[in-house]
Amino acid sequence: MKMEEMASMIGVSRPVFQFLLCFVATIPVSLFHRFVPGGPTAKHLYAATTGAGLSYLAFGLSSNLHFLVLIVISYGSMTLCRKRCGLITFFLAMGYLIACHVYYMSGDLWKEGGIDATGSMMVITLKVISCAFNYNDGSLKERRLRDTQKKNRLFRLPSVIEYVAYCLCCGTHFAGPVYEMKDYLDWTQGKGIWTRSEKPSPSPIGPTVKAILQAGLCMGVYLYLDPRYPLERIGDPVYKSWGFIDRFSYQYMCSFSARWKYYFIWSVSEASMILSGLGFSGWTNSVPIEAQWRGAKNVDILGVEFAKSAVEIPLVWNIHVSTWLRHYVYDRLVQKGKRPGFFQLLATQTVSAVWHGLYPGYIIFFVQSALMISGSKAIYRWHQSVSGGKRMFKKMIMLSNFAYTVIVLTYSSVGFMVLSLDETITAYESVFYIGTILPVVFILFGSIMIKSKPHTSRARKVK
Repeated sequence: MKMEEMASMIGVSRPVFQFLLCFVATIPVSLFHRFVPGGPTAKHLYAATTGAGLSYLAFGLSSNLHFLVLIVISYGSMTLCRKRCGLITFFLAMGYLIACHVYYMSGDLWKEGGIDATGSMMVITLKVISCAFNYNDGSLKERRLRDTQKKNRLFRLPSVIEYVAYCLCCGTHFAGPVYEMKDYLDWTQGKGIWTRSEKPSPSPIGPTVKAILQAGLCMGVYLYLDPRYPLERIGDPVYKSWGFIDRFSYQYMCSFSARWKYYFIWSVSEASMILSGLGFSGWTNSVPIEAQWRGAKNVDILGVEFAKSAVEIPLVWNIHVSTWLRHYVYDRLVQKGKRPGFFQLLATQTVSAVWHGLYPGYIIFFVQSALMISGSKAIYRWHQSVSGGKRMFKKMIMLSNFAYTVIVLTYSSVGFMVLSLDETITAYESVFYIGTILPVVFILFGSIMIKSKPHTSRARKVK
């Protein structure tokens, strides 16, 4: 069958179908990485060549040229200016990514069912920035570093082949997850948790089959729901004639349908990471011991759909990007001896918005996310301030936090999907800006009405 015919069967464009073929091919490519002979150097060559080859087949030659620019920027900064290479790479790599977003209008292309290499550039941008910061951290005194910085720091500059392989390893740059250079080197060299020991080698078969079945289910749900809840209906006369409940319910279904596309993508990448072995994260302490694959897992579907509060969302959605944002933006903005506040949260969400592209919908969504999380924290403080004897009331507050998260996340995510300012405002206006009003109300309520329980002094505790 022709490529166009196969693409039309699942309702996608030819470029997207071609990308999907290459993306699914990362599963066998990752499996073969286990059997590459010749030691670490051969594995680096295999990872780099397969990654570049899949990129060429998915996007064309220009994709690898864009990747090369990011690699040269970061490797050059690490070579020439170790003391500032993290910040230099952050601004130059992020700036180049933003320029490509603007030039290719990637958001509009994705919205219209197309695809380009900017999605993979987003993943590589995070990789090169983290590597540069870790190389910078390797030159600092240990007392100045946090535990995560001590764990991931690099004392030597990776070789060129190690660096390219880390960026393109077996096509993991297509959709992540993001991982650290230290982990990549330990994996290829059989060090750290990958050291051969008396424990049996972790079997990837069961977790891989589970991830593949999950990917199939997610794709099926998405293909069923997406045609039934087209985003374009928001704003048309029929939609406007509905009542508030119907309009908000439709927005919820649009958001719910779109999430399954991401669940599918991350399930495939999870299978790939597990098969390669790079997704292995250690053993449980239970008896019998079981292998853990947290390095491969990028989403917890049930955790997203049934999140008890908005604070939990970054822990279960795009997990490794959320971790990256915490380690390389949020934590590094907190001054020593001081507690993080709304500024650090807003700055982190702003970086995430710009990383996605300079569309009003992205920026509004991530500003909304900062408000959503702050409002959820206010509800939690309210819950903690209620005495333990009022169990039913405490449960009602917990339930209200769940309902709040569903409402505000649904409302906010519409901006992420429609992208343009006019469409975002139209969608928000149609539900009376409920997702903006609720967080502001709870934040104000938390700062004015909720009083913390008085802390018992240390002397009194001793007495």
